[in-house]
Amino acid sequence: MTQDVIRVAVNGYGVIGKRVVDAVCTMPDMELVGVADVVGDWRIRAAVGQNIAVFASTGQADAAMRAAGVPVAGSLEDLLATVDVVVDTTPKKIATANVPAYRAAGVKAVFQGGEAHATTGHSFVAQANYATAVGRDMTRVVSCNTTSVVRVLGALQDASLLARARGVLIRRATDPGESHLGGVMNTVVPEASIPSHQGPDALTVRPDLDVVTMAAKAAHTQTHNHYWTLQLTRRASREEVLEALRAAPRIAFIKMADGLTGLNTTVELMRDLGRPRGDMWEVAIWEDVLAVQDDEAFLTYQVYNEAIVIPETIDAIRALTGSVPDGATSIAMTDQALGMRREFLPQPVRALTDG
Repeated sequence: MTQDVIRVAVNGYGVIGKRVVDAVCTMPDMELVGVADVVGDWRIRAAVGQNIAVFASTGQADAAMRAAGVPVAGSLEDLLATVDVVVDTTPKKIATANVPAYRAAGVKAVFQGGEAHATTGHSFVAQANYATAVGRDMTRVVSCNTTSVVRVLGALQDASLLARARGVLIRRATDPGESHLGGVMNTVVPEASIPSHQGPDALTVRPDLDVVTMAAKAAHTQTHNHYWTLQLTRRASREEVLEALRAAPRIAFIKMADGLTGLNTTVELMRDLGRPRGDMWEVAIWEDVLAVQDDEAFLTYQVYNEAIVIPETIDAIRALTGSVPDGATSIAMTDQALGMRREFLPQPVRALTDG
């Protein structure tokens, strides 16, 4: 692509869609043209209040949105006619039906992890397989948990340290904004099969991973929690494992010793840091919990399910358009624009002593 600015549309203004919108508006090489949706409630009216052009995804939606007082700029087809890339953040299983419209409009398309790998034939995590997405017509950014799996296990694999991985995922019951619709209360619900879908999904990005995952839903709504037992390729020190993780992008470190002792404390920290919506785009690994015994490593980390895929989506936009052929360059651009960190807290000041 020769143009300087990538013109982007977002189809679906929900939990992920509104965050993609914010991120696109933060990127110096992208322009948000508009968003499409099927509702005219508070969510889309909030977009109107931010001077975002709103389009109707269907004819029926157009009538309903206008009846609700939403200024509709046009149809989804009108929006697609003016952009280079559409990011589809519609609810799970709906996006596949949108593929013909995107192909007819000749636009690149980025889908989310709720869709099947077969929808696009390509699944994406920037640090793992950016190059294979360059110039493609479409790709699928894998789910929040799968993104974390590829980031963390991929870092150890790239350092030639990982032989196999076995993980347990404690998932949030539902998104915070939908907790009024029902959810898990006062119980934990194991997923009915092993492996859970995250392990096989990670293989769509890194086929050579030896990984098995188990998962359960718990009675909370903010963030997921992972526990991993890792068989290393050799005896290693704790510092070697940490260095491998530090060498990878989008992994940050938190410490129990700093009072970050539960999922809620990290969520509160993101708010105190002034993150938009309190989002955490990084995988947060508890550094002082990580343990290594001979050729095994044990670690736990936190995944902010509403935000972790946002930087991957931005990189996918650049990869599809070919505007930035190099993955490391795109990752650095995205991370700088969003303000991502490797450490969330400043280093403690040591008292000076005489002598």
